[in-house]
This record gives sequence, C-alpha cells and structure tokens, in this order.
Amino acid sequence: MDVQRRSNLALGVILILLGGIFLLTRLVPGLELVISWPWIVIGVGVMLALVGLLTGVPDMAVPGCIVGGIGGILYYQNLSGDWASWSYMWALIPVFVGVGMLLAALLGGKSRGAVREGFRTLLVGLTLFVVFGSFFGAFSILGAYWPLLLVAAGVLILLEGLFKR
Repeated sequence: MDVQRRSNLALGVILILLGGIFLLTRLVPGLELVISWPWIVIGVGVMLALVGLLTGVPDMAVPGCIVGGIGGILYYQNLSGDWASWSYMWALIPVFVGVGMLLAALLGGKSRGAVREGFRTLLVGLTLFVVFGSFFGAFSILGAYWPLLLVAAGVLILLEGLFKR
C-alpha cells in the first residue's frame, strides 16, 4: 500500500474517532467536564504520532510528543490553576523532544546514535526542568543547593568533551 493510501486511511480513522468523541460529549451529560480543552491538545499530539506510525513516517513521533506533552502541561495547569508553573514547565519541551526521538528511533529501526541523542536530549530537558523548578521554588527538596545541579551538568559536559572517542 502506498503512502498516499495509508495517509488517507489514517486520516479517515482519526476523523471518525474525533467525531465519535465529540458526539459522545454532546449526548452524555457531564462528559464535557471530563474531556476538557487540554485533552484536545493531547489528542492532536496522539493523532500526529498515529499518522506517522500508520503512514510509515516514525519521525512524526517527535512533533506528536511535543504537542501531546504541552497538552499534558496545560491539563495539569488547568486542573490545578497553577498557571505560574509555566515559568519552569517550558523546560519539559526538550524532554518531549527526547521522548519523540527515542520513539522514532525505536519505531524506525535507527542507529544507536539516534537513541543516544534522544536520551541526551531527554536528560538535558530534565536537568533544565529541575534547575528552573528549583530556582522558582517548585522543588524545595534541593533548597539553596540547586546550583549544584548546574555544576554537575557542567562537569559531565566537560568530561564528555575530554574523553569523547
């Protein structure tokens, strides 16, 4: 089956699923409270990843993970009302990129280098998230010692540069 036909099939299935979900929210009272607007953003991310998977383009997992992850952040913020958390939550975007790179590498049978880059991107994003979260007071467990994370990241980068093959 060619790419055009697979794309049409994937898009058709996605539109049918979306229509069914929206129809359910109209017919079942109270369901629209469960399916809030951030779920639409999450759904778009899932759909992007599905289209990539069904059409044989695993690299679509990267934008799918980014959009779905941002939807997850928005869902948390909408649920908790903690909109100020965006001051450090943005640092999760590289984490979503890393997860997408890992999925694309695993689904597409790419080299170990692609997997390594995915893990590296994921690790950088997590480090940024913890550093900025600590700076803005979200993680009190580190207290005044959060700058040690920056020092540790710098040491790791220096060691990698010195001992790289």
